[in-house]
Amino acid sequence: MQKLFSELRCSLGNHTGKFTTKQVIWTLKYALTSISAEKTNMPYICCIPYICRQVHLTPRAEWQRAHPPMVFLKTHRTGSSTVQNILFRLGEREGATFAFPSRTYQFNYPDSLFYNAAFVDELPEGSSQFNLLCSHMHLDLREVRKVMPQNTVFITLLRDPIKTFESVFGYYTSIIPAFFRAHRATANKGKSALSMFLDSPETFWDPKEPGNGLAKNPMSFDMGLNNQKWNGSWPEDLAQLEEAFHLVMIAEHFDESLVLLGALLGLEHADVAYLRLNARAGNCVTELDENMQEKVRLWNMLDTLLYDFFVQVFWEKAAQFGLERLKVEVAQLRASTEKIQQKCVSRAEVPPGELEDLLRPWQTETATIVGYEVRGNLSLQDQGFCIRMMLPELQYHSHLYFKQYGRDMRAAPAD
Repeated sequence: MQKLFSELRCSLGNHTGKFTTKQVIWTLKYALTSISAEKTNMPYICCIPYICRQVHLTPRAEWQRAHPPMVFLKTHRTGSSTVQNILFRLGEREGATFAFPSRTYQFNYPDSLFYNAAFVDELPEGSSQFNLLCSHMHLDLREVRKVMPQNTVFITLLRDPIKTFESVFGYYTSIIPAFFRAHRATANKGKSALSMFLDSPETFWDPKEPGNGLAKNPMSFDMGLNNQKWNGSWPEDLAQLEEAFHLVMIAEHFDESLVLLGALLGLEHADVAYLRLNARAGNCVTELDENMQEKVRLWNMLDTLLYDFFVQVFWEKAAQFGLERLKVEVAQLRASTEKIQQKCVSRAEVPPGELEDLLRPWQTETATIVGYEVRGNLSLQDQGFCIRMMLPELQYHSHLYFKQYGRDMRAAPAD
């Protein structure tokens, strides 16, 4: 096995010319799938192009010197995979220590009612604290604060509740029990599963059933609020979230949000440039008429309250930043993003069947998730940069986890 490691290192590290796209993808694919936990005591061979060299597992301290620790609450179907990719890239570049789930890709989510500090893997050897936490969870601020340092910056992302619910439903139709019941009920009815559900959601939704957390007010659920009904604690809970979160980004003002994020962390525009990730194919998006939109709004009234509240907070922060300054920096960010897209992307919205395994997003039974094809004829440095820009969450998470711990992730326990 040592011979294989050496051959892999030499095949990349000694190459002075350009690599074909397939060579690059095969190399990174090898790194993410072939290095197993039995090699924990060996130096990690970092096989993403350009940084393929021997590095030891002791994390560097660049992040700790340059940025505060951060929690990004990854909300469902809001654009959060794109923000997570930005943080993955930044954290990898600057040697951040990630607070990863001890099993799989999310913090026992959605099986556990709330996030628990016990769900986090151990602090790796050589690290004094966690710097970044950005995996899915059902928020419990007290538990998160047990893991993260006192000066942690909290951020999250919200999206128009109508668009969010349509996307959650389309993505998780076969996974969330309430949605799947509606799907089965449409047999020979000549109507969509979403329309069937919205006609009488209480018929399909059991709030006590595991896995139904996202079936009503999904953003409120992610934020740790009571997502079932309004109660007297909601105003206080919102006030606590406003106090805890340094920035709540808004998907409908995504570029403005990234400028504010960059200012919060002291980042350049190129650091927060992005490709839109984990997006559905256009034919998987349901266009809602006014009647259906109103039904979605009524079923997700608490998400509407949450979203409207933080939109107001967002624009207050934007005003403090300076609206004219924000406009100028948004234009600069968009120019940087466009430049990177032109450099990296050969094809966008590529169907999963046409993507290499490395760049193929995870697929659900009811939604087609498209990806990107990396441009050929790039330098080794640019290939590594561009592949990271379009690397899906599960593949990037696996890579970073192995890089941090020198072993594969633990599987979820069998039922």
